[in-house]
Amino acid sequence: MSQPEPNNPKSPYFELAKKYNLKIDFKQFIQIEGIPSKDFRQQKINLADFTAIIFTSKTAIDHYFRICEEMRITVPDTMKYFCITENVAFYLQKYIVYRKRKIFHGKANFEDLIDVIIKHKEENFFVPLSDPHKSDIPELLAKHKIRHTIGTMYRTISRDFDSKELDYDLIVFFSPSGIKSLKENFPTFVQGEVKIAAFGPTTAEAVTNEGFRLDLQAPNPKAPSMTMAIDNFLKEFNKNHK
Repeated sequence: MSQPEPNNPKSPYFELAKKYNLKIDFKQFIQIEGIPSKDFRQQKINLADFTAIIFTSKTAIDHYFRICEEMRITVPDTMKYFCITENVAFYLQKYIVYRKRKIFHGKANFEDLIDVIIKHKEENFFVPLSDPHKSDIPELLAKHKIRHTIGTMYRTISRDFDSKELDYDLIVFFSPSGIKSLKENFPTFVQGEVKIAAFGPTTAEAVTNEGFRLDLQAPNPKAPSMTMAIDNFLKEFNKNHK
């Protein structure tokens, strides 16, 4: 699993391992590195100019408030927060008094959130994103003529791996950056019988664009989560290999 090990001992991943007697390793193919405030200043963005902020991840929340603290910027109580999901919105409680703020969220993706944002077109939006980031978010905001500024507050970089660290039957990716890291760390990797799973359409697209075979994708009509998708995949696999 190319993501951090869950803290919750009742995580579905541990249940899955127990059910099928699996060995699951959690190894992030990428790591997040915060951009120093002095580098952020070079982007010539005045955070006090904005009346609303769009958060696409918990990481974006962490680095926005980190930069504000480093630059001694007080976020006004009137700030409006637009979060990609309810889960991301709840994470704001780490930094603000949640019930006293104007917080809005989408259901699952940015397309859901844009419908909410359109109702607040009078706002001046700040969007903290990583370097690199996908172009779909800026494009969608521009398409709907939303006044916004993109700011880079953190970067996604590939982790270095030992060449012996890829002896798996199934590798699960959760971002296109993970696929990029695979190519950088293992340039001679041949997929062969190794199964590759991807979460989300952009990750799935990255798998095939790099010339790999996509064996499993989530969410799908039968499985909204990766653990459910793997569960269904293993049931089918075991049925066909009895």
